[in-house]
Amino acid sequence: MALFITLDNVYQLYPIDPSKKTDGIVVFHQLAGSGHGYTEHSRLFDGLMLGFLLKGSMKMQIHFFEYEINAGDIAVLPPQLLLDTKYLSEDAEIVTIAISLDFMSAFPMLREFVMNDQLRWQPVVRLQEEESSLQNELINLIKGFYDKKASPNKAEILRHLVMAMINMIAEVYTEMPNSRSLSKSRTHEIIDNFYQLILKHAGKQRNVNFYAEKLHLTPQYLSTFLKEKTGRSVSQWIDHMLILEAKTLLKSTNLSIKEISHALNFGETSIFCRYFKRISGVSPTSYRHQKTIAK
Repeated sequence: MALFITLDNVYQLYPIDPSKKTDGIVVFHQLAGSGHGYTEHSRLFDGLMLGFLLKGSMKMQIHFFEYEINAGDIAVLPPQLLLDTKYLSEDAEIVTIAISLDFMSAFPMLREFVMNDQLRWQPVVRLQEEESSLQNELINLIKGFYDKKASPNKAEILRHLVMAMINMIAEVYTEMPNSRSLSKSRTHEIIDNFYQLILKHAGKQRNVNFYAEKLHLTPQYLSTFLKEKTGRSVSQWIDHMLILEAKTLLKSTNLSIKEISHALNFGETSIFCRYFKRISGVSPTSYRHQKTIAK
């Protein structure tokens, strides 16, 4: 079973100082020799993760493919990709920047970025040689501001620095050919095909049978398979995608609750509100009025 990681429980699962906690962002500096920060479990992170290998080398299985990662490489991991660390050199040094779904929902550009197919097919990239020094300077700035004492502008500065880094990485993807030539296992094929379906249809199709029929599987087999491999059943995946879309609309648009309910194909606004509160723990109105991740 995969270990499910969120920005709330990461401070319990990894040796990160909770006094540095900043809304929507966590920065984790890992040294392989310390023996901390790694697990034998498969991992799923509920947000966007950027891993910068500063020294050494490692092998990771990402979304069921194995990648060799060397110093200077960046692992770009959109939400809910399965991760397994297969090998880590003794001198490995990694800086991980993770941002939450709520952070992502406040930046429409980020939602488009994580939906890019290339992130799943080509999750390991590196900047141009002339930009590597800028990357290292920016990483040091992000680490420095994350480690500094709390201040009124700390979170806002961090958000801008992280967005600058993401924009640099996004440029790399615009210049890369879209390669889909990887040979997939049956397990990967089912998960990836379901992933494509859920991205396209979750707003309208909430019946397990729909996805099972599209994949030529029985509903029971598909749900059991996904629960075992990803930690979520079909219905839980549907809930996850709907809530992510709802949060995005609540934070980044001026649509009314009624209009959002209609956009997500709920028959009545009251049904949407009850659904949102059941999954998120707060009402859509309360969520919208919570402190916004980005001003």
